[in-house]
Amino acid sequence: MEKKEKKAPVKKTVAKKTPVKKTAAKKAAAGKTAVKSGAPKKTAKKTAARKPAKKAVKKIGGGEPQDGTLAVVKKCFKVLDDKKADNLKILDVRGKSPITNYFIIATATSEPHLRALGNELEKTLKDLGVSAIGRDYNTSSGWVVVDGFDFMAHIFLPEQRGMYGIESLWKDADEIVF
Repeated sequence: MEKKEKKAPVKKTVAKKTPVKKTAAKKAAAGKTAVKSGAPKKTAKKTAARKPAKKAVKKIGGGEPQDGTLAVVKKCFKVLDDKKADNLKILDVRGKSPITNYFIIATATSEPHLRALGNELEKTLKDLGVSAIGRDYNTSSGWVVVDGFDFMAHIFLPEQRGMYGIESLWKDADEIVF
């Protein structure tokens, strides 16, 4: 008979599998939510109703230094006011808008009035030596825009001003009063 040699038992080592974390997208696909178990649920706290904050109004007058653009804006404001533009506002959007520093917003009473305000504004800029970069002058739209680079003038018919609500888009801007 043959003699069998005894072999030493071989230990098999198996690498431990580390649990794989699923991303939120994979969990959503699997129909699971990404909520941690054991975490306390946050409950909504009731807070007192807040009153809307009053907008800051900058009054430009006697002792404050003015930049060159603001002087041009002031003259444009005066021209539009002299031509009976309604609801005139100047918004200071410096640091809030990447394209301009000031908005002049005015309302015309009719399409001919809208055309007249736009023409007078452009004439004033020409007299001041300021070249308008762009101009959207389609009066049938009810909105004329004159771009003076550091400021933009928006002249609306009443319906368009209410519809576009440009003041509400820039509600964080300060209003300048002369």
